[in-house]
Amino acid sequence: MITAIIIDDEAKGRFALRQKLQSYCTEVVVLAEAGDGIEAISAIEKHHPQLIFLDIEMPKMNGFEILNAIKEKNFYIIFTTAYDQYAIKAIRYAAFDYLLKPVDIGELKMAIESAISKENNQTKKQVELLQQNILHPKKQLNKLAIPTLDGLLFFDINEIVHPEAHSNYTNIYFEDRRKVMASKTLKDFGELLPESIFFRVHHSYLINLDHIKKYIKGDGGQIEMDNGCYVDVSRRKKEEFLKIIGHSNHVFILQNNARKNLIFHLT
Repeated sequence: MITAIIIDDEAKGRFALRQKLQSYCTEVVVLAEAGDGIEAISAIEKHHPQLIFLDIEMPKMNGFEILNAIKEKNFYIIFTTAYDQYAIKAIRYAAFDYLLKPVDIGELKMAIESAISKENNQTKKQVELLQQNILHPKKQLNKLAIPTLDGLLFFDINEIVHPEAHSNYTNIYFEDRRKVMASKTLKDFGELLPESIFFRVHHSYLINLDHIKKYIKGDGGQIEMDNGCYVDVSRRKKEEFLKIIGHSNHVFILQNNARKNLIFHLT
């Protein structure tokens, strides 16, 4: 069994979620509901739930501000929200689960299974990462929580050289040749990492364009990354890749915003 509190300023939303939990997730016991930030903080401090369902958009005190006001965050969090692309991406960067309203029963079950299966000893650091990313909506999200078999690891995305598919997992390679196995698919990372920095050159590889050292021509070609690893370029991705980095007279120039121009000679 897992104890929970539902936090949502809309009574209909709280009722609908409670009904779905009672009907489809009987392992969850709802201890209390809260319609605003003050009620939420009081309920959490009184009941010490293992799980909270937390609405993001609420008047006076939103979900992020509620978290900021709670000192001991010894609970698992599932965010509930209407569609907000930036907020959802910030939530995913911090490796939290979320549910879109109206809540889908299948997604609710998956979120509960995730809550039950994970040890929740890193919520505080996740919240700090979430707050760091959410406070600057016009700024590129740059801090990422990477779920591994041993827990969460936190990195700046600029430290990642290339992710590589490994069945239902992903090997993340760094500039110093470190390798971390993440318990997410390459597709997940492809959806999460910014397209302005990362490009999928092959069904098995994403690359950080800032970490390219050399492009070697061939059927699809091959890229040498600055950590010494070589990554294949698929034939169907070659043309798109060359357009991204720019090319003329067998000299390739990578230009990305204000970053330093990098020149690659074909070998």
